[in-house]
Amino acid sequence: MHIGKTIRIERIFNRDTGRAIIVPLDHGVTVGPIAGLTDMRDTVTRIVEGGANAVLMHKGVVPCGHRARGRDIGLIVHLSASTVLSPFPGAKTLVCDVEEAVYLGADAVSLHLNLGDDSERDMLADAGRITRDAARLGIPVLAMVYGRGPKITDEFAPDVVAHCARVGMELGADVVKVPYTGDPESFASVVAGARIPVVIAGGPKTATTRDFLRMVFDSVQAGGSGLSVGRNIFQHKDPTRLLQALGKIVHDGWEVDEAMKGLEGLGE
Repeated sequence: MHIGKTIRIERIFNRDTGRAIIVPLDHGVTVGPIAGLTDMRDTVTRIVEGGANAVLMHKGVVPCGHRARGRDIGLIVHLSASTVLSPFPGAKTLVCDVEEAVYLGADAVSLHLNLGDDSERDMLADAGRITRDAARLGIPVLAMVYGRGPKITDEFAPDVVAHCARVGMELGADVVKVPYTGDPESFASVVAGARIPVVIAGGPKTATTRDFLRMVFDSVQAGGSGLSVGRNIFQHKDPTRLLQALGKIVHDGWEVDEAMKGLEGLGE
């Protein structure tokens, strides 16, 4: 692997565990300035204090999230977008390129693909170009890949998720983000078929914090490389303490009950 890419990956993945806690903050383009994303600098500060490995955001909010003091954190600049206001919300369009992301200080870039969408071929072509440009510059690529389209009846089905993970790997991504399949056994098959680090998405907010921690724990036990989760973290009552608990699970191998002790007083 190119030494530059190795160095940048280690700014995102814990070099001792090979795992990462990534907090996406790109929701503002998709759904607007939702709770937790109005004061970006405060949000990033809470995330850093919790020990997350990286944040992920669109190019325009990079200056808003930059802090001039304190612990550093990895930066992933997201390159593709769509909005819920569009009649075609599943069609992701490139709004940034690798060189611009590097200019902004990115350690890595990310893009979103919806397999099965009517515009799938355009997103696949974009992925090919992005991974080519990123490889030339030694920039890691995180591919968020989901099965969403007229032929997809269950985007969490193990065969669909495994296909998504494999597409990310075969198109040249260094990391792939997919939904959790619901149980360690089926998710282990997803990881085995990908051959690159697989991190789980958060999806809708879970019913309880314990449910969220259990999902993360099970995914890691199945061979997953961590998580890339937004709303379940930045909309939590205490994102900093939640991230500290997640760090115990992802990097220190703690059980869910042990990690929950650090969240006493916040409810289940």
